[in-house]
Amino acid sequence: MGSSQVTGEPGVVRSMIPARIDRLPWSPFHTRMVIALGTAWVLEGLEITVASAVAATLSEPATLDMTSTEVGALATVYLVGEVVGALFFGSLADKMGRRKLFMVTLGVYLFGSGLTAFTLDNSLGWIIYMYATRFVAGMGIGGEYAAMHSAIDELVPARYRGRVDIGISGTYWGGAILGTLGTLLFLNQLPTDLGWRVGFLLGPVLAVVILFVRRHLPESPRWQVMHGQEQEAEQSISYIEREVEQVGNRLAPLDDSQALEIRPSRHRGYITLVKVLFAQYPTRSVLGAVLMITQSFLYNAIFFTYTLVLTKIYGIPSTAAPWYLIAFAVGNLAGPLLLGPLFDTVGRKKMISGTYLFSGALLAISSWLFYIGVLTAMTQTILWCVIFFFASAGASAAYLTVSELFPVEVRAQAIAVFFAIAQCFGALGPVLYGALIGDGTDRARLGIGYLIAAVIMIIGAVTEIVLGVDAEGRSLEDVTAPLSAVRLAGRTITETSGLAGQALEPPATRRRRPGELGETTQEPRRDREHGDEDAP
Repeated sequence: MGSSQVTGEPGVVRSMIPARIDRLPWSPFHTRMVIALGTAWVLEGLEITVASAVAATLSEPATLDMTSTEVGALATVYLVGEVVGALFFGSLADKMGRRKLFMVTLGVYLFGSGLTAFTLDNSLGWIIYMYATRFVAGMGIGGEYAAMHSAIDELVPARYRGRVDIGISGTYWGGAILGTLGTLLFLNQLPTDLGWRVGFLLGPVLAVVILFVRRHLPESPRWQVMHGQEQEAEQSISYIEREVEQVGNRLAPLDDSQALEIRPSRHRGYITLVKVLFAQYPTRSVLGAVLMITQSFLYNAIFFTYTLVLTKIYGIPSTAAPWYLIAFAVGNLAGPLLLGPLFDTVGRKKMISGTYLFSGALLAISSWLFYIGVLTAMTQTILWCVIFFFASAGASAAYLTVSELFPVEVRAQAIAVFFAIAQCFGALGPVLYGALIGDGTDRARLGIGYLIAAVIMIIGAVTEIVLGVDAEGRSLEDVTAPLSAVRLAGRTITETSGLAGQALEPPATRRRRPGELGETTQEPRRDREHGDEDAP
């Protein structure tokens, strides 16, 4: 059966695209796609690490001679850029398509970060120039998250979606390792005023290479068919299927009962998203917000003050601190890569709640050991490597959660909103924990701070236990019915049917759930039929 067929009902299209994507075996095409799109997280880790590593260099008279306040503001401006970029480009990704936006956002990052390296001096005009370029670079990376995660989840077969999404998020720490090694090399081997500039060019050089790889990726067929581009969707899915079959794979036949009937509509903006978040899926919204906020607070609190802990409390020279950061990053990288497959086999709820709970409990134990003064820089780093081996997998799963639990029409916007919320709350961590560290003489305050972070992670675990969704191995349309859907697996879907987001069985065998309205055959509302923008 083709990608879509026009039914007898006006404006309704019957499509097999989701089923055709989910039946695919893993192939070199999927590997290329993951490499091309997943580099967004590598770039973010590299960018953050480089900016942190050169901060002290930028305050030297031989470079820009910036004040500590001016250097600190660079991180704030970059963070604001990420939030703005996520919200702006997230909306465009739902309106214009995933492919256009993951090309544009990478170009925006390349442009902004590349120009940062050419800041000439510390005059007011050049300081403003540097802030502007950091803001633009942040916008590009923020937009990357929304466009890239949407494309990944819509193109990867359901049985691999968890491990792929989590593994990609974890590669942030691969970028952190590259950034640390790169800045150690450039800052130590090149002239002072040249080394920091080369550091800021590391990301753009990688981005240029990735742009060429991304050129050959298709648009998400799921997005295309939801927006009435049936022919384009057929071309995209046929291209993917040919790529899979060229390496000897045989595609299994499909059952016509797996078809999805939709009424394609135009772009649905943030007004629709607000209705989806607060009216249709309030518990999922609470779940996503809690998971994103808790992991963001933990990481911003620990990672961005780790160097201060090493130097002020453990007396490690600032020149040696990066090596401890590399060890910390290795633990964070290993967790998502090694534990990721379990999120598809053991299950989302068990693994997310388990990683949050276990990391929180270990952090509570380590906070006590820190308080009584039995830890050294080495044992502290080992403990945190173990803690964040689990926390990193859980944090990566938070991004997976907000990506797969909301309808395809507003998926990128949902990712953007939760990312922005997490960043805003996460920004409180470095400020609070920097104050707790102080001059490094009061371990009690910081020990209590670590205990608070442990409790926050445990709150995330409990929230997942209560509100989590078993999405492993399920089609995105089965996890959350599209807003444009009319029928899925023979069941009629309306705004009041209560079927969206639930596993659908044949009508004869499916039992009505408590509080669920019965199936209805009423016509969808007129505003949906005509595809009005922001129609609920």
